[in-house]
Amino acid sequence: MESPAQRLVLFTRERCHLCDRFLIELEIELGGAQAIHLVDVDADADLALRYGLRVPVLEVDGMTAGEGVFDRARFRALLPL
Repeated sequence: MESPAQRLVLFTRERCHLCDRFLIELEIELGGAQAIHLVDVDADADLALRYGLRVPVLEVDGMTAGEGVFDRARFRALLPL
């Protein structure tokens, strides 16, 4: 069975204040209990094309769980802690 820590992927880019804020909010919500896999969309041409300016994007098990601004209620509905 896959652990919850492996299920969280946050697509970001460098020097993105929304990405930084999203990550802080997510880490607060998780209480440091789970790992978040960070992916820099600019490191991969396909991801850069796919996401464009649409970062940050959080995926839980491949499903978009948040975009732009962290939505605590939506996150909790998708990944009850």
